[in-house]
Amino acid sequence: MSGNIRLLSDTLAAAKNENRAALIAYLPAGFPTVDVGIEAVKAAFDGGADVVEVGLPHSDPVLDGPVIQTADDIALRGGVRIADVMRTVREAHAATGKPVLVMTYWNPIDRYGVERFTAELAEAGGAGCILPDLPVEEAGLWREHAEKHGLATVFVVAPSSKDARLARITAAGSGFVYAASLMGVTGTRESVGEQAQDLVRRTRATTDLPVCVGLGVSNPAQAAEVAAFADGVIVGSAFVKRMLDASGDGAAVAAVRELAGELARGVRGGS
Repeated sequence: MSGNIRLLSDTLAAAKNENRAALIAYLPAGFPTVDVGIEAVKAAFDGGADVVEVGLPHSDPVLDGPVIQTADDIALRGGVRIADVMRTVREAHAATGKPVLVMTYWNPIDRYGVERFTAELAEAGGAGCILPDLPVEEAGLWREHAEKHGLATVFVVAPSSKDARLARITAAGSGFVYAASLMGVTGTRESVGEQAQDLVRRTRATTDLPVCVGLGVSNPAQAAEVAAFADGVIVGSAFVKRMLDASGDGAAVAAVRELAGELARGVRGGS
């Protein structure tokens, strides 16, 4: 296991050794600008996130709800490019020494070139990639290059996934498994409930990889609820909404740090 993916695995293991779930934050690159986006990622770590997912803004999202779509639109109108995503990963990782992944749909990687993308991500210190729309059956080329460069391949499982399908997905993945707690797009929810707990139980039956839950968590109480049964709690829309609601760039970065602190206390069992 190379340094990049090992850092991710060690970080998740360290949280488990502390008898808590890891806190995983999601922030889009280039939002509201590339520079501010980088500061926001650092602030998430500073506030208590263990891992950060950097989103590659996409014009035609299938998983992202309205909050993240709004941020992606701002980033794309600002001219964000894959080079800016790599810079975000590089600078955030260099400043913190912590694991940074990229979350992206498959099309931008396919157009950019798989070898080029994986080589640049590894060189930037990235720990791996979350690929929500890449079917495991079509992931051979990606996995070959990701393994060559020591990158984790994180697949997404959903409540609709049958047990045999879960086993197939988890066997092909590395780093952790992203369990989408609900059917539908990203966004904060009133409850993140029983469906997620059942999905974690069924996924764990197929793999030793950590199972981290995303889609819906927005506050410390929900973080604590999910942390009671998952290895990691993934929060995205709540961070982006705080940034959108902030009065300026400095306030947006401070809001990320503050929410990360609140959620970090939540995953440690206190709200």
